Amino acid sequence: MFRIMIVEDAPTIARLLASGLQKWGYDAFLCDNLRDVTGAFARLKPHMVLMDCTLPMYSGYYWCGEIRKSSTAPIVFISSNTGSMDMVMAMSMGADDFITKPFDMDVVVAKLGALLRRTYDFANAQVLPAHRGAKLDAAQSVLLMGENKLELTRNECRILQTLLEHHGTIVGRDTLMQRLWDSELFIDDNTLTVNVARLRKKLEEFGLADFIATRKGQGYLVEAE
Repeated sequence: MFRIMIVEDAPTIARLLASGLQKWGYDAFLCDNLRDVTGAFARLKPHMVLMDCTLPMYSGYYWCGEIRKSSTAPIVFISSNTGSMDMVMAMSMGADDFITKPFDMDVVVAKLGALLRRTYDFANAQVLPAHRGAKLDAAQSVLLMGENKLELTRNECRILQTLLEHHGTIVGRDTLMQRLWDSELFIDDNTLTVNVARLRKKLEEFGLADFIATRKGQGYLVEAE
């Protein structure tokens, strides 16, 4: 049974989310300490986190970044903030999706279920062939190069896996968005741009500058050597 931790300071909304998810068979529970979300995450070990943007002491963006230092578990923001910059901020801190309030509980359950299946079915993925001395271990969400390893978020890993599977071929933005979110209806185009930019920065710091090439108006690719 998937465990989902709800980090929300509005009791009514928190209870609504928990009861709605529990009806569908999820082990949904409220974070027991909103002033130490990472501590609660480490103790309770959820498979997914639902995070509000505005929380006591530190924002949800802060806690998302802190969780990302030790885990690639999916993090989904649920917020009344509807501006595109709020979504971009969430994604840049490592979030996997962003749902705005008010929300339809059936849509929330469907989206979270799809994200959980993609994330944890992903554990059966194989290590892909090396490119420039680096191998992607999709099961562990890490890129391996010699004795060094680079930890990736679920989205970063999925993007890199898709590009490596199509090694030497341009992958369109629509294809990547469908691979990440099942349907482009659930994603703002800016979120893909943010995820690719963050992945490129990580790769460059790992010694793999220009690992991902852009073809303007077409998409992205990992070029054949």
